[in-house]
Amino acid sequence: MDMEQARYNMVEQQIRPWDVLNQDVLDLLFKVRREDFVPEAHRALAFVDMEIPLGHGQSMWTPRLEARALQELVIRPTDRVLEIGTGSGYLTALLAAQAAEVVSVDIVPEFTAAATQKLRAHGFDNVALHPGDAAHDWPDEAGFDVIVLTGSTPLLSDAFRRRLHVGGRLFAIVGEAPVMQAQLITCTAPGAARSVTLFETCVAPLLNAPHPAAFVF
Repeated sequence: MDMEQARYNMVEQQIRPWDVLNQDVLDLLFKVRREDFVPEAHRALAFVDMEIPLGHGQSMWTPRLEARALQELVIRPTDRVLEIGTGSGYLTALLAAQAAEVVSVDIVPEFTAAATQKLRAHGFDNVALHPGDAAHDWPDEAGFDVIVLTGSTPLLSDAFRRRLHVGGRLFAIVGEAPVMQAQLITCTAPGAARSVTLFETCVAPLLNAPHPAAFVF
């Protein structure tokens, strides 16, 4: 396989047509090698428009979803980022390439261990990876400029909004199959936020994601 041609095709045929036009994001997709973060058994699928299985019922996002989330979050070099769901570590790498610091948490210890090795091998030293269940919250009193949930959640915990600094952005896919909504939530003032629905999609839920309380007659 001609990896560079496949990467170019991914950007031009999948990502750019999905309204990802930020040149910094597009350039980053050529710099951070997606194939290095894909499980070896699926490496030939690294640039295909599909979710690549990682095990434990989890998958990598499609390339266009990764790129669109990055574009919407407008990550700055001074930003502190929280990622819920490390997965393969590829999105972690993309975030770390733009931000000052990334804290990434995954409930599957094997994902954390594998991503740690890959990120170190690629020289990302501004990432702290933790095994843990963070679907409801990740206690960190310093707060974050950016939070991204890589699995869907039927109910978005208010705790994540409270972790945002003023001006901070949160990307989450909210709802239940078959239709979920990608939302961008911006903290406009202490205790206040603005929410925008970006598009509809459907991805695997975070393990232990919160659900709305059941209505009892």
